[in-house]
Amino acid sequence: MIENKNILIIGGSSGIGLALAEYLAPQNNVIIASRTNDSIKHLNVQHVCYDATQDEFDTSKLPEVLHGFVYCPGSINLRPFKGLKLEAFSSDFEINVLGAVRSLKSVLGHLAASGNASIVFYSTVAVQTGMPFHSSVAASKGAIEGLTRSLAAEFAPKIRVNAIAPSLVNTPLASKFLNNEAKMEKASERHPLGRVGNAKEIAQATEFLLGEESSWMTGSVLQLDGGIGNLKT
Repeated sequence: MIENKNILIIGGSSGIGLALAEYLAPQNNVIIASRTNDSIKHLNVQHVCYDATQDEFDTSKLPEVLHGFVYCPGSINLRPFKGLKLEAFSSDFEINVLGAVRSLKSVLGHLAASGNASIVFYSTVAVQTGMPFHSSVAASKGAIEGLTRSLAAEFAPKIRVNAIAPSLVNTPLASKFLNNEAKMEKASERHPLGRVGNAKEIAQATEFLLGEESSWMTGSVLQLDGGIGNLKT
């Protein structure tokens, strides 16, 4: 478990980001940059009001050195390609890719000052495993995987860059797909391990990528998907 590190979580007030903040806050200096802070008032963390799709990041509130950067904002926009307007692709790309780029460029100097920082992005199982109705989110998250590998090559050896590609995780973002027993059962049955993911296990995998245990790992996309990406049962 990582300790005494300065970790910036973009979008840490809900879902996976909140679970990660709760997991890391007791032993680390966690800074959460998000639009609201109502859900994190119980945590010993620093909050910076920030919208990754439009705001400039106020770095004056950050420590000089950041050891970790995690970008959590995302979207799940599942519709048939024929019914998707161009604006849907643009919106997904803005929040998933341009928001990540905008945020990272603002704090890159703080990460470089560490000498051994770690960056973690989130992709989706639908990038490597073709799934119907995922064209918009798969396109933007596919860009995230490309960004992960490109930056890993560019920043090595002083900054590591990895990503996690989960399947469906039980978070507020995915609530419309899991908001009754029938939907939950159907979603669980699609996964070889018989259930959907939970935010805590994604947070634990993120902590692994931030810490020394993964110090010989960069440019990788960690599949955390209940087996659905590789197995047919």
